[in-house]
Amino acid sequence: MSKFKKKTNTSTNIPTSALPDIIFMLLFFFMVTTVLREQDLLVEQKIPQATQLQKLQKKTLISYLFIGKPKNTGLYGSEPRIQANDVLISAPEIVQWVNQERDMLPESDRGLITISMKIDKEVKMGPISDVQTELRNADARRVLYASTGKVPN
Repeated sequence: MSKFKKKTNTSTNIPTSALPDIIFMLLFFFMVTTVLREQDLLVEQKIPQATQLQKLQKKTLISYLFIGKPKNTGLYGSEPRIQANDVLISAPEIVQWVNQERDMLPESDRGLITISMKIDKEVKMGPISDVQTELRNADARRVLYASTGKVPN
């Protein structure tokens, strides 16, 4: 019978020469696929300060309406306009917009949709009440009025 020797000189080094390449490829992938801003504002926004604030729990159920004077007054005029999803809309189109936003949500959450209105503090109450009326017609009863930080006492 012959004897076999066990090799005890095995190296346990892991080659790490390709590791920086892999890390940079992952970094570039996430830089390319990350979305930093969802909407481009077409209206001016000077949001008023609040006296009471409440933090939201589930932000995926929120759809945003921006109301303010258009930034491009030569093209859109100087009257306050309503912006929804990078598009300027009129008050009668809000019902259709709310229904489109509901359709994008899962069926179990469609009744929980919340409309957040970010309104410029220079806007008069007339366009705001028109939007509120259209939201009632669309059966969107949860409405938030966005503001900046709390007013110091």
